[in-house]
Amino acid sequence: MDTVQQPTTTETERPRWPSIFRGWRGKCPRCGKGPLLHGYLKVNDDCTSCHQAFHHHRADDGPAYLTILIVGHLMAPLLHIVFVHWRPEPLTLFTIFSVGCVGLSLYLLPRLKGALIGFQWAKGMGGFGQPERPRR
Repeated sequence: MDTVQQPTTTETERPRWPSIFRGWRGKCPRCGKGPLLHGYLKVNDDCTSCHQAFHHHRADDGPAYLTILIVGHLMAPLLHIVFVHWRPEPLTLFTIFSVGCVGLSLYLLPRLKGALIGFQWAKGMGGFGQPERPRR
């Protein structure tokens, strides 16, 4: 009788959720100590603590798409509720929701970029799965 061999948990598997949370906080997904980003969205070449290389990440437009998705799904229903219940002046409504959308977008964008890089590191995507070369 053929048995299907189940994959076993090895030490090489990387924890997904802790890596995502470390990236969300802007820290290295591997050690959680060194900074992942410098500036607003610029990714460091490597971790200053554990020397994990970040230069091959492929976050690209993913964080921007996720930011738009989250901000749109939060603000659109809220805009409808506020308009239906209180009927504020259009300029007031525009001002409040413009500031809210921009503020929430600026808050989420670097955090989602870090979380996406943490996810890529955990899953071994985009060059993170290849063995590290020793540093000279």
